[in-house]
Amino acid sequence: MLKNRQFLGELISECIAVMIIVLIGDSVAAMYTLYDPSPYKLSYWGVSIVWGLGVTIAIYVTGSVSGTHANPAVSVALALYRGFSWRKVPAYCAAQVLGGVLGAALVYTLYQPVIDHYNQLHGISRADGGAAGVFFTHPGEFITPLHAFMDETILTALLVGGIFAITCEYNTVAPQANSSALIIGLLVASIGACSGYLEAWAINPARDFGPRLFCFLAGWGGSALPSADNFWWVPIAGPLLGGVIGAGGYQFLIRPFIPRHASAVLPPAP
Repeated sequence: MLKNRQFLGELISECIAVMIIVLIGDSVAAMYTLYDPSPYKLSYWGVSIVWGLGVTIAIYVTGSVSGTHANPAVSVALALYRGFSWRKVPAYCAAQVLGGVLGAALVYTLYQPVIDHYNQLHGISRADGGAAGVFFTHPGEFITPLHAFMDETILTALLVGGIFAITCEYNTVAPQANSSALIIGLLVASIGACSGYLEAWAINPARDFGPRLFCFLAGWGGSALPSADNFWWVPIAGPLLGGVIGAGGYQFLIRPFIPRHASAVLPPAP
């Protein structure tokens, strides 16, 4: 009974974590997209920082319950390399996607009149993809879905590899105590600042698919799923592959050579 209760708490925690990230992140995307002049148009770093702080806040709110994976790519990587139970992975991923749906619903509640005005002003409809960039990602200029898949793989490898380094118990250079949440947020912000215009740096299947699913049900229809050029799969498959690669890179190329880790596993000399 206690185990079931704890697992339920973990799922609620994961749902709330992604909800917080999407609520804060998609809201700043709305500020960037829907207003002219936007307070962020000439200060894009602010958008990246807000997304990163959303991750930091989510970790501080939920980390003591579930560890705040808040990303299916992280859950899969932890199961593959750090002993997280594979049996929990599907439920964690489902809770994370649900958090994305709820976060998008809250953003829609906040910005619905502004979204409708924006679409009316520009003569477009939700079915045409009007204001869709508030909620989910799409390729930027000159970016094909296949290239976006490569981008998302590389960027998520950087994210998850960085998370593994930041949270490694043997990495004495990593931030200690509770400061790791801030550094992970800055890592997210840095990725956004250096690559956000490629395809809005999803790096998280739940952050993209949850809002995309909400928009499909809220009038965006085919512009959300399957979206133009069937782009919907890219922010899912790319991050999942990238997470495995990035975490594996840290586990096999960095961690074995950390002196403290090496001394812990080698038997004492006779």
